[in-house]
Amino acid sequence: MNAPLATLAIELPDAAATDALGARFAAVLRAPLHLQLHGDLGAGKTSFIRATLRALGHTGPVRSPTYAIVEGYSLAPALRASENDSRIAFYHFDFYRFNRDEDWLDAGLRDHFADNAVCAVEWPEQAGELLPPPDLALHLDYAGDGRHARLDAFSERGRECLNALASPAAA
Repeated sequence: MNAPLATLAIELPDAAATDALGARFAAVLRAPLHLQLHGDLGAGKTSFIRATLRALGHTGPVRSPTYAIVEGYSLAPALRASENDSRIAFYHFDFYRFNRDEDWLDAGLRDHFADNAVCAVEWPEQAGELLPPPDLALHLDYAGDGRHARLDAFSERGRECLNALASPAAA
């Protein structure tokens, strides 16, 4: 992966702080966007996505897609990339159980990475180099009882999102 265009580091002292980051992320999120989530088991990747979806108005369950591989959500047009989009597809992937790079291709998931979609991918390293490059990568690492979050932007779309997230208005 190339060097990031921009980076933002945030300390998350507790689960509520992770939820707040997810809500802040929802406020600046626009499709299309490919987000990769990195971190050990239990680091808060699914919790971050759950908080993001809740802030976007999703009221139903938000399950970890560990066994299903992908969970899809249809969201209101606030995320839309253009005025022509009616609803936005938000796909939450978990590639933890993949054993080889080709598994994600064999599962037929390439088409999910469409122009009007937000794709959030847990365990992207399990798909190897075949997965499209991310716009943003979120790294969650244990820091005592809390977490340390680092967001890296790898595209202009990712940098726009990161800059908006870093602005005081997003806090």
